Amino acid sequence: MAEVAPLLELRGIRKHFGGVAALGGVDFDLRGGEIHALLGENGAGKSTLIKILGGIHAPDAGEIHVGGERVAISDVADADRLGIRLIHQELSLAPNLSVAENIFLGREPVRFGLLDRRRLFANAEALRDELGLAEIGDVRARVGTLSVAQQQLVEIARALSVKARVLILDEPTASLSAGETVALFTKLRGLRAAGTGIIYISHRLEELAQLANRITVLRDGRSVGTQDAARLDLRELIRWMVGRELKDHYPRPPHRPREVALAVRDLRGPGVNGVSFELRYGEILGLAGLVGAGRTELARVLFGIERMSGGEALVDGRAFAPRSPSDALAAGVALVPEDRKRQGLVMTNTVGYNLALPWTREWLRGPLVNRARRGEIIASAIRGFAIKTAGPAQPVTALSGGNQQKIVVAKWMERPPKVLILDEPTRGVDVGARDEMFALLHGLIERGMAILLISSDLPEVMGLSHRLALYRGGRIVRQSASADISPEEVMAVLTASAADGVSETFPQK
Repeated sequence: MAEVAPLLELRGIRKHFGGVAALGGVDFDLRGGEIHALLGENGAGKSTLIKILGGIHAPDAGEIHVGGERVAISDVADADRLGIRLIHQELSLAPNLSVAENIFLGREPVRFGLLDRRRLFANAEALRDELGLAEIGDVRARVGTLSVAQQQLVEIARALSVKARVLILDEPTASLSAGETVALFTKLRGLRAAGTGIIYISHRLEELAQLANRITVLRDGRSVGTQDAARLDLRELIRWMVGRELKDHYPRPPHRPREVALAVRDLRGPGVNGVSFELRYGEILGLAGLVGAGRTELARVLFGIERMSGGEALVDGRAFAPRSPSDALAAGVALVPEDRKRQGLVMTNTVGYNLALPWTREWLRGPLVNRARRGEIIASAIRGFAIKTAGPAQPVTALSGGNQQKIVVAKWMERPPKVLILDEPTRGVDVGARDEMFALLHGLIERGMAILLISSDLPEVMGLSHRLALYRGGRIVRQSASADISPEEVMAVLTASAADGVSETFPQK
């Protein structure tokens, strides 16, 4: 019996940018009716490879075969014609348009030559319900008003609104809750059963053993190896990716709590419905909740982006009611936001610009620039956080996600805050960079800082935090030492039901 050709096959794909080799000869194949995971640290070549498949970059050398025939993918239209659909990690939605308009952009239903809005909204609602993505909400709402997680779901719905032979997903669950992840996985399994080939990129290694059929690892622009997911152990996979063994995937720092840094009592504000907790110096308090629970809203109120409307907060026992981020910073409270590219960095500028920006009062006096002081601030941050950069003048867009995230944290550390709020600090960050980020958290805790950690990654927030606050409906519904509560109990509380356990987060193949 003749062997069936792969649905997609890449042979010896090479790509250079200037003098830098992004891909050094990658071989990869995808079968119809399988989910093939593509792993590697930031900078390993994953993004370049999938952009070649999506028609964004052209390879310098190598061959691409679809259905056994050699093809050329010179632009996005070629990829669409071949049935290759790419869901980028970086969202590409039009924020001024509605959910429905984004989903069917370029394919809007018309009647008598005019946009048929009634059918547009009906089609979008039907697709939303068919895909089990109810969290998207009102399809008439402007995308710019949605949370990052909801926007990610809109991206997924848009890609799945047309039939794809090859579906490529880049970090699709980075900002999804456990329930949303379950719904997405169910849909992906249905597509796989229908013969679609799926390339799945994720840094959440625990997902892959439950979802993928095969796993290929890239490192330094080359294929390290491919194995069946069922035969690959986690430690070996990590060694393939980073060239070393990570002994503890979620290392919790020693717990040596001191006096109370931040006390919150019946705090109220937009999306915050009476929150009370205490956070001590030298500890990490993890805030666990489903997407839409209001965790980011709490962070925005504490950082002065949104106004408190009731209750009280105290920093070092002094009243704290910030009316702006400047007020929060003056009191010793800093925020690392969940969307680093839109809220944490000036992406059009350099490494040095971003690191020095919070401290302009120290190096800028009217028209006079104290270049020596500015240089000290930048050099100290780069050195202290081991930021991998060609220098202060390098565009921040040229850095990996992990190094960009380091900048978002490091820029506050010229005078370290008393309280650091981290909202999804490892979103879109690879396993090696996560390891470095965890080490940085250890260092901050050893220096006595108080950290409020918000994360949708349940193993991460439970593994790193000393204490856990379970957040639902804009309020904390339970607090516990992290070691004294199981993942099953956490999910039961967060979903307000008798949860079946963590196995529901990663359902079986």
